Amino acid sequence: MNRTARLYALVEELRAAAPRPLTVAALATRFEVSTRTVQRDLQTLMQTGVPVRSMPGRGGGWSIDPEMTLPPIHLTADEASALTAALAAADASTPYAGAARTAAQKIVASLAGPASAAAQELAARIVTLPTHGDSAIRTAVERALADNKVLRLSYTDAAGHGSNRVVEPAGLLTADGRWYLIAWCRTRRAGRGFRLDRIAAAAPTGEQAQPHNLTELLLGSAAAGAIRPHRTGLTHTR
Repeated sequence: MNRTARLYALVEELRAAAPRPLTVAALATRFEVSTRTVQRDLQTLMQTGVPVRSMPGRGGGWSIDPEMTLPPIHLTADEASALTAALAAADASTPYAGAARTAAQKIVASLAGPASAAAQELAARIVTLPTHGDSAIRTAVERALADNKVLRLSYTDAAGHGSNRVVEPAGLLTADGRWYLIAWCRTRRAGRGFRLDRIAAAAPTGEQAQPHNLTELLLGSAAAGAIRPHRTGLTHTR
């Protein structure tokens, strides 16, 4: 078994035993390698973001959080190449760009032989022009969406007018090469689209946001035709 296959097998072994921890010695016996090799592999998994953790003491060992991982997904070579290319096209200003890069690396690592070479070769032919974006703002937006938290924004519209907003994030919209945060704006008491590159500052409030229907907030936006709206309500904040 090569190292790439063993890394994925380690994840599955830990997932099958979860939440019970497994010792390095038991894993070494299972995969017929040294304990040093297993320890190195587990450290590699941690560095790539796999939620494995060490539990010290009697009865301890290594375990994985099954709720933070996905079961194996069987992709064809074409599907893997398509995903790798799409993820490789995410530039630094794209939401979740960091996660996209590590996901692309994991997809390529999961392939073998010609399929891996084909995916890497295709990704190498995807070129993106760098764009400017504040990583702290992007991270704040990503976390607010993931955790459903209220955000406080400083925003500049297309006319150059600045304003402060308190918003409840609902989703992201991409249109004409731009990314928008779709949210319920408490300041305007209506749905709004905020262009990410016009957000001057974004600070989490720690407050839980109310749930909002993204489809309803998108009504009247650039995506209206795609969702077949019955009524309109979103005003662009450009």
